Amino acid sequence: MTREISITADRKYSVFIDTNWLSNLQELSKDRQKIGVVVSSNMREQLSAIDLSSGKLDIFEIPDGEAGKSSDVLFALWNKLNLSGFTRGDLLVGVGGGAVTDLTGFLAATWLRGVDWVAVPTTLAGMVDAAVGGKTGINTELGKNLVGAFHSPISVLVDLNWLETLSNRDFAAGLAEVIKCGFIADEEILRSIDGMGIDEIRAKRELVQSLIERAVAVKAHVVSEDFKEGSLREILNYGHTFGHAIETHSQYALRHGEAVSIGMVFVAEIAYARGLISGELFNRHRQILSQVGLPTLLPDSFTLSDLPTLTASMQRDKKVKGGKVRFVVLHEGNQLARLDDVNSSEITLAYEKILS
Repeated sequence: MTREISITADRKYSVFIDTNWLSNLQELSKDRQKIGVVVSSNMREQLSAIDLSSGKLDIFEIPDGEAGKSSDVLFALWNKLNLSGFTRGDLLVGVGGGAVTDLTGFLAATWLRGVDWVAVPTTLAGMVDAAVGGKTGINTELGKNLVGAFHSPISVLVDLNWLETLSNRDFAAGLAEVIKCGFIADEEILRSIDGMGIDEIRAKRELVQSLIERAVAVKAHVVSEDFKEGSLREILNYGHTFGHAIETHSQYALRHGEAVSIGMVFVAEIAYARGLISGELFNRHRQILSQVGLPTLLPDSFTLSDLPTLTASMQRDKKVKGGKVRFVVLHEGNQLARLDDVNSSEITLAYEKILS
């Protein structure tokens, strides 16, 4: 049964979970003159039979994965929108993983200073994170998502059938964002998958839908309270400060969720060393992430000599204030804290503990 979760941000919109994305999209696009669908190369064939008879349909194909989130791709899409006569009354649609919805949202935010767009996430990570919340952006050589805008979609259409197309690795990468929500806000997420492997979780459709609903509900609450990341929304970045640095440094060989998984263990190491969390809570990070197939240690390609580069990358993080890197950490009693006084010795010690 379809579940609707509302979000109030720069506009009010809904995330529809377990819905038929194409039927919903046909309804949303019926009064539009033009519909531009942004899709990655590996998804293009699956959309070959799409029919939105209400308007002129343009399908814009972009490179797969993070390679699609570049300024060159964005510039090419601006040119295509110009050539097609795309106006403020038309509609953009991003069908794909987080990279596609991030790019489509930023394209929508920047064309004519803002046009409507719809997110159709096809990955678990997209369903629970990237397509929800209104953060849009592209990558640069300096880092991930350093150029972007806050621009909410008019609707997010989560069709669970897309999940059948994912490998276990990609499904697990999406679970990292779900597990993050479990640590920061909803203990039931962790309890519901405790002791379960990836195959067992995937085999339970009702459980998967429940996990998506719970993760989206966490993000919806936070985003509705703090759309532009003034304070509260920072909690959604648990594991992301270090995670973004290693994701970029790996040249995206690490999936986003894999990097966030390692990032959560990294900040748990810092919190444990400071006495903010118990050994039991620290060990729970490694246990629950490992059981679903997520990494808790850095790949062999990372060495201690990479730490200065990673530290410099963290210094460019969007959450840096006054030149100080801010880490979101847990402490006992289901509380969260933001640390801006983590010294180089603490960072080095935590880093050494997660080397393979």
